[in-house]
This record gives sequence, C-alpha cells and structure tokens, in this order.
Amino acid sequence: MTVTVSKPNTAWTSYSDWANRHRKWLFAAPAMIIVGLLIIIPLAWTLYLSATDAEGSVRADHDFVGLANYLQVLTDTTRFWPAVGRTFYFTIGALVLELVFGMCIALLLWRPFRGERWVRVAILLPLVATPVAVGMMWRLIFDPNIGFANQLLGYVGIPPQPWLSGEATALPTLIFVDVWQWTPMVVLILLAGLTSLSDEPDEAARIDGASNWQRFWYVTLPLLRSTVIVAILLRSIDALKTFDILYATKGKGGGSFHEVETLNVYAYGLSFDYNDYGVASAVLIIFFLLIIAMMWLVTYRRKGKEQ
Repeated sequence: MTVTVSKPNTAWTSYSDWANRHRKWLFAAPAMIIVGLLIIIPLAWTLYLSATDAEGSVRADHDFVGLANYLQVLTDTTRFWPAVGRTFYFTIGALVLELVFGMCIALLLWRPFRGERWVRVAILLPLVATPVAVGMMWRLIFDPNIGFANQLLGYVGIPPQPWLSGEATALPTLIFVDVWQWTPMVVLILLAGLTSLSDEPDEAARIDGASNWQRFWYVTLPLLRSTVIVAILLRSIDALKTFDILYATKGKGGGSFHEVETLNVYAYGLSFDYNDYGVASAVLIIFFLLIIAMMWLVTYRRKGKEQ
C-alpha cells in the first residue's frame, strides 16, 4: 500500500508566517489607512490653496502665488500676530487653571468617601453637553441686559460688566467657560494615574514624618509626571484649536470677534466673511506648524527628563 504525502505549499507557509509575525500591523492597517487619508488629503488641499490666490470659490480658476500668502500673513501686525498672542493666552490660561483645579479635585476623589459615586457623576456633567450648547448657555448667563451674572453683581452693589464684549474681559470670561467644561476631563486623566500608583511610597513618607504637602510634592507628583504630561498634551492641543465655544458666545448677534480673535477665528473670518481662501489656508498651515512645534517641545522635554 502506497501512502502519498502532499508537500506543503512553501509560498503559502512563508506568507502565513510573515502575517503571523506582523498581525498587529495587519489588523490595524485598514483603520490607519483611512485615518491617514482623512488627514493627508485635507492637509494637502489646504497646503495647495495656501500657495494660490483662491477667492470667492475654491473651485474657481486661481493662479499660483508661491509664498506670497505666507509673507502677507507673517507681516500682518494688525490681525495675525495679535491673534497668535490671544491663542496662546487662551491656551496657557485655560491649561494652567485646568491642571490646578483638576489636580485638586482628583486628589479629593482619590480616597473613597461616602457619596463618592454621586460626586463623580456631578463633576463629569459638563462633559456631557456639546461645546456649542455650553457656549449658548454661558452667553445667556453673561448677557449684559438679562444675564444672571450681572444680576448677581447688582445684588452686592457692583455695576454690570461687559463680560463678552469688553476687550479686557472677553477672553478671561471664555477661559473660565473652557475651564468649567474641560476640567472634568483633566480630573479623569489624573484620577486614573493616581489610582494606578502604589501606596507604598506614600506610606513610607508618612512613616518618616512627611507632611501632606511634602508627600504630594516629593512623592505623588513625581510618580504622576507621565500622566500629567498626557493631560497637558491632550488639553493643550484641544485648547489651541478651540472654536466652537468662541463662535457660540461671540457669533451671530454676539458682537465683534476681535476681542477673542484667535487663529482659528481669524482663519474662519478670512474664509467665510472675506472669501480669501488662499490667505486663510496659509494661516491654517502656520497654525498647524505651531501646534506641531509645541507638541514636539513638550514631548522632547518629557524624554529629556525621563533620561
């Protein structure tokens, strides 16, 4: 009796081995390709428009102008550079306050207490609402005529304030709104980091007689550094590109945008108010490079400290 043994398909075996070794990339490849296209195509189109004199309609015929739009933007000391200053003022102000308040709240929620679950739910409620709805709500609260904020000030004898229309108060007011909505996100990130820490270093510092502040500053905070960096990265990127709250509070019927004209608002005005798509695209490309540079600086400093 003759037994025939089939030879294995060498090509299929080698392909199967290769696929098994790289399976983590193969499974992620479709999503990576889709996300990459969603990023690369709009970015490439914006880069192309930034080198043209596109006006009125991006589908209309337009000429190539090279770096003229970038030179026009970078030499604009009336709108562009003040918008850069407001952008970083808004971002840094919101980020610092959210980190401070977020850390304080996370430390309070770190240890279990009675009613902890309900307190956590209440703190996370601002995250449920959409930014536009939040902006409309605070726009009514800060309304100079019927707003609750000025009515509350009137009870203590303080005159009404131009919360959203004053040049000195508009941006700080919107920083307050951003802090109110997004501090819970920082709380979630920091609380996740705190709950993952071991209790042994803190207990050792307590036995050695360290105070609460010393245990936080010299033990807890250094162990939480990576989590803090993650919170800084996520919130700084989000705060830099904030537009919805600004538009909802200062949009149609909300007065001039100039008090809160960040780079996003500036590019929006160039595109939809003046139909100057070439210059608006140049602003967005410069803004994109600023964000990349800022994120690189944060991650570079993080790697330097870890080494």
